[in-house]
Amino acid sequence: MSRLLIVVLLLFVSSVNAETRIQSGDKQVSLLELYTSEGCSSCPPADKWLSELTAHPGLWSSVVPVAFHVDYWDYIGWDDRFASPEYSARQRRYASAKNLRTVYTPGFLLNGEEWRSFFGLRKLSLDDSGMPGQLNAVVDGQSIDATYITKQPIHSDLMINIAVLGFDIKTDVKAGENRNRQLIHDFVVLGHKVVPLFKQQGRYVVKTDLPELKQTAMKKGIALWVNKQRDLTPIQAAGNWLQ
Repeated sequence: MSRLLIVVLLLFVSSVNAETRIQSGDKQVSLLELYTSEGCSSCPPADKWLSELTAHPGLWSSVVPVAFHVDYWDYIGWDDRFASPEYSARQRRYASAKNLRTVYTPGFLLNGEEWRSFFGLRKLSLDDSGMPGQLNAVVDGQSIDATYITKQPIHSDLMINIAVLGFDIKTDVKAGENRNRQLIHDFVVLGHKVVPLFKQQGRYVVKTDLPELKQTAMKKGIALWVNKQRDLTPIQAAGNWLQ
């Protein structure tokens, strides 16, 4: 067998068997949500700041950033290809639950609470003193097998959020408030789904497919977080780069 053929076979086998493992550990992992839009002239600085978290020493282990693109600025003249009415509705549900006066972009939420430090010192303070339990998962192809183990009493059904994230994404904006600007995005939610977890022998489990992607990217990651059925506040989060 030629050396070239062996190399090709090894590459094929490694790609077929590639799995992504996601593990949170017991300590609190924070979920940082950014609500943004390519049609918002105030959003590029927030997008740029969020991109800097790709170099954060606690990326995935202490903080999981995600960027939801909303669609309520599309009417200005630029349709954001990453935007979804579902993401706008999610932000509005947060605003209603937290008694916020309005929704806006750029808007940050840290562990389900409005985070306005971006407009000040931009200091991301993470509290990992909580011990909410372990959120683990294995991604194999388009399938994900997730497990959540906690010692905390939870008197509610639990849901798991699965978000595929895109990185190193560039958009040349042709119209709207950001006309003639090139925007660079990381942590963009390309697809998001919420499914129930099932209690099984003292743990919560689910096996499901990855969400359908609205767009794609060469470099991707995955974010997971658990919340109660009627409460968007994250209980535990986890994430990793996708193989």
